[in-house]
Amino acid sequence: MGKNSNSNRDLGSKGEDLAAGYLTSKGYKVLHRNWHYGHKELDLVARKDNIIVVVEVKTRTTDYWEEPKESVRRKKQKMIVEAADEYIQRYQLSCEVRFDIVSIILTPGMPPEIEHIEDAFYPTL
Repeated sequence: MGKNSNSNRDLGSKGEDLAAGYLTSKGYKVLHRNWHYGHKELDLVARKDNIIVVVEVKTRTTDYWEEPKESVRRKKQKMIVEAADEYIQRYQLSCEVRFDIVSIILTPGMPPEIEHIEDAFYPTL
């Protein structure tokens, strides 16, 4: 892998750190980060009240033509839903599941711009 993929991974990791901190400050308990099921990954799995919240974190360095939240397309949603199904079965959970997106835009010299979209998509795919 080239230098660019490492910097993308660093950016993603920084975004996940910010998202985890943001969610924790809002009363969520982060249960897992980067949970894998085969080649599928859940960025963050959190719990608030009696709801399991599967969070896809999208981080960008500038607010360019595509908002980060718009990059979670149907194919990606399907993979997240499949991994979430496995997560629920593996941990034998019987509670409501919600799919959120946390969008983070990093602009040099500015505080991060964090947007939390609850119920960003539904597992009806």
